[in-house]
Amino acid sequence: MNIGSERRAVQNPFIRYAEEAGWTYLPPEEALRLRGGKDSPVLRKVLIEQLQRLNPGVVDSVTIAEEVASRVVRVRPNIEGNLEVWEYLKGLKTVFVEAERREHNVRLLDADHPEANTFHVTDEFRFFSGRTAIRADVVLLINGIPVIVVETKAATRPEGIAEAFDQIRRYHEQGPELMAEAQLFALTHLVKFFYGPTWNLSRKALFNWRDEQTGDFETLVKTFLAPRRVLRVLTDYILFVRKDGELTKAVLRPHQMRAVEKVIARSRDPEKRRGLVWHTQGSGKTYTMITVAKRLLEDPRFENPTVLMIVDRNELQQQLFRNLEAVGFGRVYVAKSKRDLRQLLRNDTRSLIVSMIHKFDDADAGLNTRSNIFVLVDEAHRSTGGDLGNYMMGALPNATFVGFTGTPIDRSAHGKGTFKVFGSDDPSGYLDKYSIRHSLRDGTTIPLHYQMAPNELVVDREAMEKEFWTVAELEGVADVEELNRVLDRAVTLKNMLKNQHRVDMIASFIAEHFQTFVAPMGYKGFLVAVDREACCLYKEALDRYLPVEMSQVVISRGHNNQPRLRRYYLSDSAEKEVRKAFRKPDEQPQILIVTEKLLTGYDAPILYCM
Repeated sequence: MNIGSERRAVQNPFIRYAEEAGWTYLPPEEALRLRGGKDSPVLRKVLIEQLQRLNPGVVDSVTIAEEVASRVVRVRPNIEGNLEVWEYLKGLKTVFVEAERREHNVRLLDADHPEANTFHVTDEFRFFSGRTAIRADVVLLINGIPVIVVETKAATRPEGIAEAFDQIRRYHEQGPELMAEAQLFALTHLVKFFYGPTWNLSRKALFNWRDEQTGDFETLVKTFLAPRRVLRVLTDYILFVRKDGELTKAVLRPHQMRAVEKVIARSRDPEKRRGLVWHTQGSGKTYTMITVAKRLLEDPRFENPTVLMIVDRNELQQQLFRNLEAVGFGRVYVAKSKRDLRQLLRNDTRSLIVSMIHKFDDADAGLNTRSNIFVLVDEAHRSTGGDLGNYMMGALPNATFVGFTGTPIDRSAHGKGTFKVFGSDDPSGYLDKYSIRHSLRDGTTIPLHYQMAPNELVVDREAMEKEFWTVAELEGVADVEELNRVLDRAVTLKNMLKNQHRVDMIASFIAEHFQTFVAPMGYKGFLVAVDREACCLYKEALDRYLPVEMSQVVISRGHNNQPRLRRYYLSDSAEKEVRKAFRKPDEQPQILIVTEKLLTGYDAPILYCM
């Protein structure tokens, strides 16, 4: 199919559906006139008019509007500049108001009143950066700012989406000034519709658009481009994450957006105070929770609320705090003790509080009776079923409680369980569900492919049955944390797993396998051991078969301070550098030796094998 027929089959219908969804079409020549030239990424005339309209008393002259527009266009042509533009869109940037002699926030869009904004769609968007020229198929602009760049391909092209993705990559290289303005990109070949955040060009960040109304191309385009939805995505569902000294960008997946909207709606319902978000493991529950917390705290309808995020382990609390810090989540209180938590609640703290569930032990009933307290419980299936959950709910009798879990426990027949605690306000037992089946369908969860090890490396089945599986089954254990406790008691099994001869054989096998199948493809790997001591043993063995710098132990500090473990402890700054280097293909290490740390909450697309 040639370019002309591709345009007729995909690009033109896309524009027509965008118009029907509420966008005004600008022919390329008209868009170019409003831009003021091919080197301008924005509709400068529109932007200047909208800046004055949206900011009365702040941007009250063409001169000030021109100055703000120039600042928006002159951002750095990279992800840091893209963050600046997003901050303008979010209303976080300021302008000096001479009459008041102080700074005022300036808005580039109004997310609460879609009708106050201008929505334009144009095609054949030619942009010249001064070095090279690019031509985007379709560009969508709000108030003159390009916010979404779209590439369209014919359905007859089997590799159409991959080709479109390559073009988006090329735009980042050859037209970074345009991509510094745009927050999202979309790819479509009529049959499917994908979207992702600009400046994150990992295939893992490319999502299949699905809405409650599944349907044809027209439905996909219209639901994605609904003006109110686009405004919400731009202001609330994009996250800039600074980890290990590097800035990355994410956008929520459809199931995350859906869950956030349902939790916000539940939080506004005075008749219902419970909700369960049942999203399979690895589907982004942390970012969903963080976005819910931000929405609750920023929405004036909740009247300056208190939001609690509850976890049940110290490591999870630290991990959550690091994530909150990484996304630039303003003021966060971490409850240091039971007394500290009670003081925060008695003092009527209006902010985000992070606490472990056990700090509610023996809490007074009616500690805070306000109704605009919202409690988001992580790993809800193991946090609130017993006395601690009762203390928490008794201390906050009028709060709204929302549980997040990937593995709910059903003991409703006995008046207990995750569905009983959180799902009583919903006939199905949950507020929102995203199953493993849906996750695999969407590519959110990637299937694991197993390769059997040689027979001599396989664990003795009898020992596994006797010390581990039988005990786990008798105790009704399914949760990872509880399985770990069973494993800690399996002394004979653990000693066998750490036998020196066995460790050496496995290290030899891993070294050969890694060099033959993993390294040649440019990927890296994790070696996951049974405990921290085993990590050290594997490091020593692996060093006999691979260069020392190829592998690195990453373990948590514990109470066991034997010299063998101390030797491999890393300072926070050293661990940060290791995590950062592992993500890069041309830097060491290539293998991280871990037992629990980094198995969750660490994103490294280069990781291929465990």
